Amino acid sequence: MNICVFCASSLNIDHKYLDLATDVGTELARRGHTLVSGGATVSCMGAVTAATRAAGGHTVGVIPQVLVDIEVADEESHELIVTEGMRERKGIMDARSDAFLVLPGGIGTLEELFEIWTARVLGIHDRPLVVLDPWGLYDPLKQLIGNMYDEGFTRPDVFDAISFTSTVEEAFARLEARAQPVRPSIAELGEATG
Repeated sequence: MNICVFCASSLNIDHKYLDLATDVGTELARRGHTLVSGGATVSCMGAVTAATRAAGGHTVGVIPQVLVDIEVADEESHELIVTEGMRERKGIMDARSDAFLVLPGGIGTLEELFEIWTARVLGIHDRPLVVLDPWGLYDPLKQLIGNMYDEGFTRPDVFDAISFTSTVEEAFARLEARAQPVRPSIAELGEATG
C-alpha cells in the first residue's frame, strides 16, 4: 500500500513524538508499504522518512517550491515531487495514497486530517483514515466533534469514517484491514498510454 502520513514539522516538540514517527517509518517499511509524505526533512516528517528508508522502504515526498526554497526538501526521497503550492501538494498526496495515517501535529496536520475525514464522511473516498495518538493529544478534538454531533452539526457516521488508535501495531492493523489499493481511472489509463 501507499500510506500517506500526516505529522508535525515543528522543531519545538517533545522527543517522544520524533521517536513515534521513527517507529512508524520502521514499521511501515517492515510491512512492505510505501510512504507518501510532505517531502520535508524537519521534525516528525524527517524522522518518518529517514526511518522508512533506513528499514528499506520506498519514499515519495511531495513538497511545494516555497519549502524547497528554504532548504527543507527531502532530496534523498526515492521520488520527490515539487509543486507550485500547498493545494497541489495535498491533491497529489491524496491521489498517490491508498490509506492515511495521522500522527500528532499542529494546525497543518489538522487541516490535512479534516480534509481527508470530510471527504470520507461525504463518500468521496472509502480509504482508511487512522489517527495514532498514544498520549491523547486529540482527545479534545474527539470531544469537540462529539459536541458538534450532539448539536446536529455533523452526520451520524462521522466517527465511522475514522479510527483512533494508541499503538503503532494497532494503527497498521486498522490500515491494512480496511485498505483497498488505489486503481487508476479509465481516463488516467488513457492519459498514460497517450
